[in-house]
Amino acid sequence: MEIPTDLRYSKEHEWVRIEDNIITLGISDYAQEELGDIVNVELPDEHDQVKKGEAFGAVESVKASSEVFSPITGTVIAVNEPLIDAPELLNEDPYDQGWMIKVEISDSSELDDLMDATGYQAYIKEEAH
Repeated sequence: MEIPTDLRYSKEHEWVRIEDNIITLGISDYAQEELGDIVNVELPDEHDQVKKGEAFGAVESVKASSEVFSPITGTVIAVNEPLIDAPELLNEDPYDQGWMIKVEISDSSELDDLMDATGYQAYIKEEAH
């Protein structure tokens, strides 16, 4: 399981790459492994508003369907359209080609609630027990 150290993580297993006032968001390698083969992805539209702690989309696998939650409040400025036709990118490359949305941050203090890679790894171990 891969946990890149340059990203931040939520307790709902989303990852965030922070660049200035923009975040790129996706689901972690751990989340895609737990879900299994992903067969469908639902994403918001550009210019949609997302709110911290609220669902912005969903991923459906052969095992289950799961909502994806935004760890940040803001405006969607880009959507990874190729995921719609190739949802398996979430399994194959969750941190690069498998990104889901880019969001312009409304309140950067919300980033303080996210875990670094070490904290996320500890959280996964704790959750497994």
